[in-house]
Amino acid sequence: MSTFEIKMPKLGESITEGTIMSWSVKVGDVINEDDILFEVSTAKVSAEIPSPVAGKILEILFKEGDTVPVGTVVAMVQLEGEATEDDSPSNAISESPKDNNIPSSQSEEKIESAPVTPVVETKITKGDEERWYSPIVLQIAQEAKLSKEELDHISGTGYLGRLSKKDIKDYVDQKKKGVTSPASKTEPKATVEKPTAEVKASAAAPEIPKAASTESVARTPFATAEGDEIKEMDFIRRIIADRMTESKKISPHVTTVVEVDVTNLVNWRSRTKDAFLHHEGVSLTYMPAIVEATAKALIDFPQVNASVDGYRMILKKHINVGLAVSLNDGNLIVPVIHNADKLSLSGLAIAIDSLATKARSNKLSADDIQGGTFTITNFGSFKNIFGTPIINQPEVAILGVGYIEKKPAVISTPQGDAIAIRHKMYLSLSYDHRIVDGSLGGNFLRRIADYLENWKD
Repeated sequence: MSTFEIKMPKLGESITEGTIMSWSVKVGDVINEDDILFEVSTAKVSAEIPSPVAGKILEILFKEGDTVPVGTVVAMVQLEGEATEDDSPSNAISESPKDNNIPSSQSEEKIESAPVTPVVETKITKGDEERWYSPIVLQIAQEAKLSKEELDHISGTGYLGRLSKKDIKDYVDQKKKGVTSPASKTEPKATVEKPTAEVKASAAAPEIPKAASTESVARTPFATAEGDEIKEMDFIRRIIADRMTESKKISPHVTTVVEVDVTNLVNWRSRTKDAFLHHEGVSLTYMPAIVEATAKALIDFPQVNASVDGYRMILKKHINVGLAVSLNDGNLIVPVIHNADKLSLSGLAIAIDSLATKARSNKLSADDIQGGTFTITNFGSFKNIFGTPIINQPEVAILGVGYIEKKPAVISTPQGDAIAIRHKMYLSLSYDHRIVDGSLGGNFLRRIADYLENWKD
């Protein structure tokens, strides 16, 4: 009897492991090629994994919630048409080519070319509500000629009430048998520990050396009082917790701060924002100017646009600026503007608006959150004057942007010093002291400030 190994796929650059969120099959199920086997989530992307072969599920080696390294066998499939009299899972495994040390080039080729289908979901609107469906669900619904209203009312057993392929196939089968009243749509549980099926990322989108799990961190017992609420971190918050802790362990952090007079920038935006909105279709914020100034400074100081590998410095060819975005669920994601130094101010504004919108609607692709070389986080959006951000590994610096305030300031005029009302903001730079010293970090931050202070139309 021939068997086929289903392995944990690699879902992106530098991904080393994935968490199995749900299984769509069970032992004994007969599957066709391209049937969805399980849903996997990583720090960067979630995807439904289809079967590259037809056959029967012999064994499932990991349960839902398990985190599995890339390339590890997660299930065994008996190939279609290869059944024997003794069809038990134990015999199937013992007779597999792997266990008998018989090479199977055909199986290996199939494993390498096994397709991975990212979760690309389509939205169907019902009144003021929105429910999301994967392409395979929509295809089955179309073939069965189900209306939008009927589809919206089918009960889903997937994560947060999501409608799975099995749910809709069961419904269609029941309908063919005369059972036509769909169950009401299930509501998502109040407390969950799994991430949504759309693309998400932690504050550190690029992969870094594996952090110690929050489960393995030594904890000091502490007392709780009556009425205290104990709430488990969700999947994304755990990733953020691990990566921020790991970043502090990896990089000796130093933070420096400058105050910047952005009066010219504020006046320019006030004059041009209405025309910009009319012409470009997006609102003009201060962030495109800040990204442009940062990209110019990174060209001037390439050692800040870098990573550290042991005792080697990797100076990055491309300038890819990540922007930290707060999500509605309280988590954080860092979409990336690739080749930011090549974009015009209008191009930066459109890119920033597009990425922020996609981030908050869970529509970012894997490419949108990979390849960052420098990150900016905007404390000013919360009216905070400045902060000391944590470096987004494997980068070596991160810029914090503070709130713009009107302040009385002493300025030089041809008639002498005078006190005037100026628009001021603080910029803070946290940098990795392994390759960025005070002189480099301070000059780099000052260069950004100079570009902003001397802003011209």
